Amino acid sequence: MINFWEVNETNKMVEQENLDVRTITIGISLLDCMDSDLQRLNDKIYDKITTVAKDLVKVGQEIEHDYCIPIVNKRISVTPIAMVGSAACKCPEDYVTIAQTLDRAAKTVGVNFIGGYSALVSKGMTTADEYMIRSIPQALACTEFVCSSVNVGSTKTGINMDAVRLMGEVIKETAERTKDSDSLGCAKLVVFCNAPDDNPFMAGAFHGVTEADAIINVGVSGPGVVKTALEAVRGESFEVLCETIKKTAFKVTRVGQLVAQEASKRLGIPFGIIDLSLAPTPAIGDSVAGILEEIGLEYAGAPGTTAALALLNDQVKKGGIMASSYVGGLSGAFIPVSEDQGMIDAVQANALTLEKLEAMTCVCSVGLDMIAIPGDTKATTISGIIADEMAIGMINQKTTAVRLIPVIGKGVGETVEFGGLLGYAPIMPVNQYSCDAFIGRKGRIPAPVHSFKN
Repeated sequence: MINFWEVNETNKMVEQENLDVRTITIGISLLDCMDSDLQRLNDKIYDKITTVAKDLVKVGQEIEHDYCIPIVNKRISVTPIAMVGSAACKCPEDYVTIAQTLDRAAKTVGVNFIGGYSALVSKGMTTADEYMIRSIPQALACTEFVCSSVNVGSTKTGINMDAVRLMGEVIKETAERTKDSDSLGCAKLVVFCNAPDDNPFMAGAFHGVTEADAIINVGVSGPGVVKTALEAVRGESFEVLCETIKKTAFKVTRVGQLVAQEASKRLGIPFGIIDLSLAPTPAIGDSVAGILEEIGLEYAGAPGTTAALALLNDQVKKGGIMASSYVGGLSGAFIPVSEDQGMIDAVQANALTLEKLEAMTCVCSVGLDMIAIPGDTKATTISGIIADEMAIGMINQKTTAVRLIPVIGKGVGETVEFGGLLGYAPIMPVNQYSCDAFIGRKGRIPAPVHSFKN
């Protein structure tokens, strides 16, 4: 049981170390909304979301007030829309109407984002899947709160290279359609390998088909808390370092467990999982790169970075799983460039490159996240970067993701400002050599031999 002594222990973390609950996310199944008539489908989707999530924001604010714990975001994830709209949508434009319905529902209930404008195509694409994927640029350009994700690979099925090639084109088109806002649409679009069904974090959240009708998932974050704890053991052995991270992760996760239990009880919706990811923000001191520097690196990207990140990720998970019965989602350390001031500083100091970030994704929670690249980067080059990251996830049996932002009209040396939690980012250089012939091949990369475990 969680008691008030544990809550009181978090006061310093909240007030001085940027501890927060990053999100309460309600996952909502839309399977019972499926209809062959597009208007009826949209009406059912709007009615269900606004009914199930009507009290989410109010309850989140009440919990904040009662426990003095900041809850930064209140969000919704839904069943992948490619599936929900398959009977009614006969062209990409039909799917766009669903995106507009999701956006309208999000505005009505007052949430920050709604995720699930998604397709799961790791082995192949149906006609409906392709329509939905091709609709993404228009959908993200005409909505404000909708987030999109596409799962193009898995350890069990391999990598759908036709989908990888298509996503390079979709990302470029999304960048073009939102160029007036520095290609911001791409910040709401993620490409996954091994996407989890219960991720509360945007932009990759969707409500998996194996989930209950509605579920509460909570994402908790505290890079500043971990960094402060490590300052007290500076110069100590790796054993002391690991124990400190593990104990701190336990305390942070207990805060999330408390919020999840309260939200579940007050909303009358079952508790799903705690995602104990260390998710940074642009705020000073709330940086994963700052933790790596405290461990002993001059900058993130210096030799030893991958080993330090592996240590951090593992100890966060070890501490977290003791604090909650149900840990899921992504859980570990995020390394988004634009959302982490320490990562931005490392890029500007030429300590951190795209290739080093790719190596770091082998051992952290997600992948190449919130990375701004030159706007004239070719679609095939973007697809090649996606393919590399999907291969890391497939072979290592882990979730990997790509959220690249080709900023139209800007190049290396310039910066782009996204605002809020999305922060700002320097434009990073991309390898200019061609992978056109590789990406031009059709079909899929087979699953690795260790996937055959039946």
